[in-house]
Amino acid sequence: MDKTAKIIDVGGGESKLVDFLLEEGYENISVLDISANALEKAKKRLGDKAKKVNWIVADITEFEPTEQYDVWHDRAVFHFLTEDNDIKKYQDLVSQAVKGKMVIGTFSTNGPLKCSGLEIKQNDEISLTSTFASDFEKIECFTIDHITPFDTIQNFIFCSFNKK
Repeated sequence: MDKTAKIIDVGGGESKLVDFLLEEGYENISVLDISANALEKAKKRLGDKAKKVNWIVADITEFEPTEQYDVWHDRAVFHFLTEDNDIKKYQDLVSQAVKGKMVIGTFSTNGPLKCSGLEIKQNDEISLTSTFASDFEKIECFTIDHITPFDTIQNFIFCSFNKK
């Protein structure tokens, strides 16, 4: 992939994906999170490199992008959308904001029912694929066990898509 590709990490917070992307030489990285505190911790960790990143504090259901992205990465935001209207907002958002690939990681049907005390919506390959079928074509889906910092196991499903 071209190093000038526009990449957004939705729910990136303190994730180290941005570190990896910067190390690999990517130049157009955005990190979105609802928590300004989590983004500040990431900025502090990155030091001067943080200036190369577009940091966005927003609730995904209220995010109004000003550009389109070549890669949309969402690990663990989508499963917090439990209401049909919020899921529809997300569908509309990615339809407009993604021009390339989308990767979504969410709790699987074998995953927890709550996260951080909040209700979540479990997903599987069929539900994710059908949710985005009008605008995206599935590339691949797989499940994986994630071991948390608290030494518990959470089962995730990750699906990748191409914009039609």
